[in-house]
Amino acid sequence: MYYKISYENPNTHYIDIECRIDNITSDYLELQLPVWRPGRYELGNFAKNIQKLTIYNAKGKELKHNKTSKSTWRVETKGEKSCTVIYNYYAAELNAGSTWLDHQQLYVNPVNCLLYCTHNINSACSLQVVVPETYRLAGALNITKTDIENSKKIYTCNFKNFHELADTPFISSDTLKYNMFVLDGIEFNVWFQGECKPDWAKIIGDFFIFINEQLLVFKKFPVEKYHFLVQVLPYNFYHGVEHESSTVIAIGPSYNLMRKELYDEFLGVSSHELFHTWNVKNIRPFEMLPYKYDTENYATTGYIYEGITTYYGDLMLYRSGIFSDTDYFKTLAGQFQKHLDNPGRFNHSVSQSSFDTWLDGYQPGVPNRKVSIYTEGCLLAFIADALIRKQTHNKHSLDTVMLALYNDFGQKNRGYTQKDYQHIIENITQNKWDIFFEDLINGTHSYLPHLTEALNYFGLELSVIPAKRPYESFLGFKALEIDNETIVQSILPNSVAEIAGLCLKDKIIGVNGFEIRNNLNEWCNYFWKETFTLKVITNGQTREIILTPSKEMYYKNYSIIKNNNISHEQAENYYKWSGRKF
Repeated sequence: MYYKISYENPNTHYIDIECRIDNITSDYLELQLPVWRPGRYELGNFAKNIQKLTIYNAKGKELKHNKTSKSTWRVETKGEKSCTVIYNYYAAELNAGSTWLDHQQLYVNPVNCLLYCTHNINSACSLQVVVPETYRLAGALNITKTDIENSKKIYTCNFKNFHELADTPFISSDTLKYNMFVLDGIEFNVWFQGECKPDWAKIIGDFFIFINEQLLVFKKFPVEKYHFLVQVLPYNFYHGVEHESSTVIAIGPSYNLMRKELYDEFLGVSSHELFHTWNVKNIRPFEMLPYKYDTENYATTGYIYEGITTYYGDLMLYRSGIFSDTDYFKTLAGQFQKHLDNPGRFNHSVSQSSFDTWLDGYQPGVPNRKVSIYTEGCLLAFIADALIRKQTHNKHSLDTVMLALYNDFGQKNRGYTQKDYQHIIENITQNKWDIFFEDLINGTHSYLPHLTEALNYFGLELSVIPAKRPYESFLGFKALEIDNETIVQSILPNSVAEIAGLCLKDKIIGVNGFEIRNNLNEWCNYFWKETFTLKVITNGQTREIILTPSKEMYYKNYSIIKNNNISHEQAENYYKWSGRKF
């Protein structure tokens, strides 16, 4: 197949796409636009961005076609050897997995906007990108030709099949900032689009270190060249998407990029997405090999492809020395916090939640229903890592498991199942892991005893104190304060707040007769030893709710600290795990 992407007026956000299909041998063609994009395991609706679509034969005559689903077109091609599809696509969303056009750049994720022919998805294809003459082209592209015509630059790129094309995002602009380095013969390219002042020496130095740490786990890199494509935005933003030979990261605000807090997040997402080059782009679940773009790709192993990646993304920064104890313990404690604050952990297992990302995507969903494959998977990886080390006297770790998955499945183009993952762990440890999988992965048993044991193995412990706001700690609800409105955001089951009748999305307008204006916490502190009368609005009706603080602690704050009295064995465990002396 042949594709051409161009545009006339960037202010409209419409890109023009031409797709030619040759060697037609059937009476009908089925054209498909993907209904999801790998890296985000929920259904999308990219077809809504197509404004108009027409199809012509080789002589320019329009061919009859009709939609058979929201993202599928059936074309009458009897007697035709080729046809050309011409359509436009509204590119007005800017994140790490979208397509965007404005006066500064053309940014394309092909999986959003390129149709494919279902019968030749594995055939070679080419792409022409037509942009202003001054524009460069960034991405993991095989550029075979560059032409200049009428003050336009035409890049021609070749791909072995649609899968490769769909997985190759690119940015074209005349404001790209670029640098590169070579590590173990692999070329790493770093591109920034948007207002920023990158400290190249620091960025390349840190990238070199954490990439090397990941290479120590897997021994080899799946590709010869890799591209970090970074969209730097002028407002708060954080998002990353993995690809076979690249990643797109969207982050902001611009002015904070090189300041510690945002820079650490930038390193974290970069490390996370790079680890995906092995874990999900190569080590892929059975259900996603190959990707099926026209339907859901249900899998229960999100705790592996997202959770383990989340665990290693930060651990690699810690092991390599980029993150300090404080930095790493803060990020790991953040996962504890999210897990322990979520009552959904008692209702939906992580394997069920993985399957159901296709049901309600990445939204919270109904209260207390499900868990995150990122958070739960990260904590399960931490537990498994400690347990493997304990059962093998530190001869093996989760590193060993990931290397085995890469060697036995990733490099052999085989999809794995949960049973394969369990089998590898049991072979390495020479122990049965049925309870771990039944209770923690496929069940809803508490992680806390296992997390405490894992921390203790490394000489660490979990510090628990009341949540900062007393109404969270001793009444059991959280509220969001926006524009002088205080909205109930979450309520713990069986808490004082739930029993008293507080509802989600209630608007709190008063405490003990005093009006609330983004100062709920201050009034709660003032009246703390008394009974509270909250005045709330529920679905347009005003109510009063009486609350008496409990001695029981509901929401808590968690942090990870080093134990002051550890054994020589714990210190050795910590060193083997982190590469640092205790």
